[in-house]
Amino acid sequence: MTSSPLRVVVAKPGLDGHDRGAKVVARALRDAGVEVIYTGLHQTPEQIVAAAIAEDADAVGLSVLSGAHLTLFRRVLELLKEQDASDIVVFGGGIIPDDDVTALREMGVSAVFTPGASTSDITTWVREHLGAPDEPASAS
Repeated sequence: MTSSPLRVVVAKPGLDGHDRGAKVVARALRDAGVEVIYTGLHQTPEQIVAAAIAEDADAVGLSVLSGAHLTLFRRVLELLKEQDASDIVVFGGGIIPDDDVTALREMGVSAVFTPGASTSDITTWVREHLGAPDEPASAS
């Protein structure tokens, strides 16, 4: 029995042009067996949701460093709901104050990773909460 890999759209919404962190996370997820679709810089929430639906994504990971995280995460969640795609899990990270992490969680963001979170923390969370495939067993 074969199952398709977990699919995650990694996106940089808004005007923030710093994507190193998003690319590092995307690579770590790929190395962990997740199929990653990276949308690139300067994506609108509408573009991100369209990509998630078109790619049959299980989750969307947003990277926001611009300070517009409350607005951008909220809009992505609203659009997913409007498109009957609320089953797509939204998580993300960036430079986000603790009070805003709480607000994001209350609005429906499943996890928020702030500076200091390791790629191991993120891939472990994905594996445990989204049903990511186990790493391939090594040959004995």
